[in-house]
Amino acid sequence: MLRYYEQQGLLNPVRADNGYRRYCSDAVTTVAQIRGLLDAGLPTDAIRQILPCAHGSEPTIDPCPEILNALAHERERLDERIRYLSASRDTLDRYLTATHAALQKD
Repeated sequence: MLRYYEQQGLLNPVRADNGYRRYCSDAVTTVAQIRGLLDAGLPTDAIRQILPCAHGSEPTIDPCPEILNALAHERERLDERIRYLSASRDTLDRYLTATHAALQKD
């Protein structure tokens, strides 16, 4: 995961002479923030924008005005996905009900 976070621009380790990655002392805290934001459903491009305002090992974010817009946008995106998934579940329920009814007739 650390390599993925690096590829996404979320972590910036330095390279030692032998090519190994060397992470700074606060990398563990940064990874905890990344995990918390990923668990909240945020994509890495939004996390990249939010991460500079995040601090501590809990999902805590400084009051940066530009971050509020990004978080609100992601909340709207999640709401849309929830509406879509709920509609899909309702359609599947109708298929299940119809299938059970057809089986009861047989």
